[in-house]
This record gives sequence, structure tokens and C-alpha cells, in this order.
Amino acid sequence: MPNSPSDDACTAGAARRVKVQRRGPLLVEGPVEVELEDGTTVFSDRFRVALCTCRRSRRFPWCDTSHRARTAGPGDEPSKD
Repeated sequence: MPNSPSDDACTAGAARRVKVQRRGPLLVEGPVEVELEDGTTVFSDRFRVALCTCRRSRRFPWCDTSHRARTAGPGDEPSKD
């Protein structure tokens, strides 16, 4: 199945790939278990998950793309393409 993690990536202790994006969520190869600040844990068995870093998501810790509606802040420069 093309969207399934490979068997060797699911073995205990296997490294997970995390992609950091400057103005977006953290993309993590799944399945993942996330421990929240209050000690509760949430689980996703998807092949890749997007973790919210801006805390605007209504589905926190999962990203729902709410960050896209944000206006540019002082540290954000428009792209000069």
C-alpha cells in the first residue's frame, strides 16, 4: 500500500523523520504518539502527521492549516520571488 509505513520503519526504536518548515507545521512520519503538556497522550496511525507549532489549530496538536490565515508578523519577511 503506497501510504503505509514500511515494516522496518515501524520497528521499536526506529528513527522517525521530522521535517521542519519555517512557517508551517512539523511533519512527522507516523505512526506517532504525542504527549501533551498536561500528560495526556494522543495517537495517530497515519503515514505522516502534521503537528501544529502555532497553536491556532482547533485540533491541536494536529495541524488544521489555521496558520495560513495569520498575517505576517515582525519576524516574517515576504518572499522576494
